[in-house]
Amino acid sequence: MSKIKMIITGANGQLGRELTEWKTETADIIGFGRNELDITSLTACRNLFSIHRPDVVIHCAAYTAVDKAESEPDEAFRVNAAATRNVAVAAREVGAKLCYISTDYVFDGTGITPYFEYDRTNPQTVYGKSKLAGELAVQMLHDRFFIVRTSWVYGKYGNNFVKTMLKMAGERDQLKVVSDQVGSPTYTYDLAAFLLELVHTDYFGVYHASNSGICSWYDFAIAIFEDSAISIQADPCATADFPRPAPRPAYSVLDHTAIRSNGFQPLRPWREALNHYLKDSE
Repeated sequence: MSKIKMIITGANGQLGRELTEWKTETADIIGFGRNELDITSLTACRNLFSIHRPDVVIHCAAYTAVDKAESEPDEAFRVNAAATRNVAVAAREVGAKLCYISTDYVFDGTGITPYFEYDRTNPQTVYGKSKLAGELAVQMLHDRFFIVRTSWVYGKYGNNFVKTMLKMAGERDQLKVVSDQVGSPTYTYDLAAFLLELVHTDYFGVYHASNSGICSWYDFAIAIFEDSAISIQADPCATADFPRPAPRPAYSVLDHTAIRSNGFQPLRPWREALNHYLKDSE
């Protein structure tokens, strides 16, 4: 593989930082957080991209406060839709491929079989609608794009479910975890490795990328405690027991058709990935 120049937006987020810190022989990676790049300004995007002339832009920056978005729809759309338009326009003008990170929330979560890349989207939350609007902007304004939807992301950087469970286990003897939401956890390390492989290719299109296998949040929590040798009373409960402003998808398992049909290796099983993360963070 020839060495390429890559820009990461949202470099302080979970995935953005994982990518920015990545050591690779095949790319020069520069990450920009919100202090270095205001993606809501088209001029700022154009200026930065014209200075750095990237071959690839991986657009991780996003408004991700799912519940808050319900009361701040304009802000969610400003960041996830309008700013994504800016990134797409500026990337295309300098001839850079664009990889946009999207979410399982573009589906309604009422399915009972894994969602294919071209299944009908039907977001139920402001967050999901704004991320879908970002996908549409990418498709309309760029001609060499990857849209990668992922789910239940956790990793070394930032806050996530695994860290929350470990913290709560240190503070109490028992807890309840939702058992009627099913999906696939995704380890940022594995997702980053896949993205870096993907953007070196011209296999453009929509991808679903999550670790292999399926679990509920409760199953995930039990695995975290078992693999960390933590003894705690964890009980399953229903989504209805924890009402939130934004409805959570009951079923958000993503099928990885595009990964398989383009000859990429599927991401490893979620439990194996969790084990790697826990050992790595000891």
